[in-house]
Amino acid sequence: MTTALTPTRAPGSESEHDPDRVVEATLDEVTEAAAAIARSVSGVIEGKPDVIRLSTVVLLAGGHLLVEDVPGVGKTMLAKSLARSVDCSMRRIQFTPDLMPSDVTGVSVFNQQTRDFEFRPGGIFANVVLGDEINRASPKTQSALLEAMEESQVSVDGHTYPLSPPFMVIATQNPVEMEGTYPLPEAQRDRFMVQTAIGYPSGSDEVAMIDTQAGESSLADQRPVTSAADVARYMRFVRHLHVADTVKAYVVDLVAATRRSPELRLGASPRATIHLVRAARARAAVEGRDYVVPDDVQALAVPVLAHRLLLTAEAQIGRRTAAEVISDLVRMTPVPGPDMARPSR
Repeated sequence: MTTALTPTRAPGSESEHDPDRVVEATLDEVTEAAAAIARSVSGVIEGKPDVIRLSTVVLLAGGHLLVEDVPGVGKTMLAKSLARSVDCSMRRIQFTPDLMPSDVTGVSVFNQQTRDFEFRPGGIFANVVLGDEINRASPKTQSALLEAMEESQVSVDGHTYPLSPPFMVIATQNPVEMEGTYPLPEAQRDRFMVQTAIGYPSGSDEVAMIDTQAGESSLADQRPVTSAADVARYMRFVRHLHVADTVKAYVVDLVAATRRSPELRLGASPRATIHLVRAARARAAVEGRDYVVPDDVQALAVPVLAHRLLLTAEAQIGRRTAAEVISDLVRMTPVPGPDMARPSR
């Protein structure tokens, strides 16, 4: 349970001129915390600063992260390390073909002593939930996450149970071509703010891994650098970062372009538009800015949008990828000038 904190006003923010609006963190706090989290995770994951930075952005944006890659490259390690960098509750759900939806959400059990039903929470009740190999469970079990990921609550037997903020699902999955995997339903993929891949390390990083992993896991030495209550404050601050009307229009134009593309049979949803703006706000804060610029949108377009799209048969035959289509659309969509993104002081 988060503790009450004395709110502070962010220097140079709108709250200085609006006594009814209170911001519970400052830009410097958020930027420094993001850097501390990234350093903490970098001590465990060698040579992947871009992936770590993106994971930190998703955390501050209040989103969910999907990490898809081949076994053994550190997907689970990344999720565990990110969770351990924050002093919060964490639970791991190992998705297997026999996993039931009630194992995820919880179940009502009859108590012989009280002669009544009592709710026993499932694995989803934590600040950070690691869904390991999520695509090894059936689509029915995967769908148990839908309400929790969208509304931060769980409904069981007519009762609704809220999930304590911050709440983040970090799911790992193997490529669907591998044996014993199910493709994630479109509705499930659309609820992940970002999909990323870790990839193989460079030769020098792999040599360093041999040395660092020779003894105990570096996870054992990792200590939290911030708390769940602080992360919740940072998330509230990020939600109010300035986004100019021109940048909002740019995001809408970019998402709309995916719906018109002849290479896509399913474009990005309105939820994708919202996720792209939220992620851009978090990236701006990580960069030390209190406003979003088009560069933030362009940097996040592929990881936020690509996993939601479905290619046409012709595009698949041409060996095109969703990431390539998004990159082309980014190049073709008119970009507003950077000065138009700045807030009026």
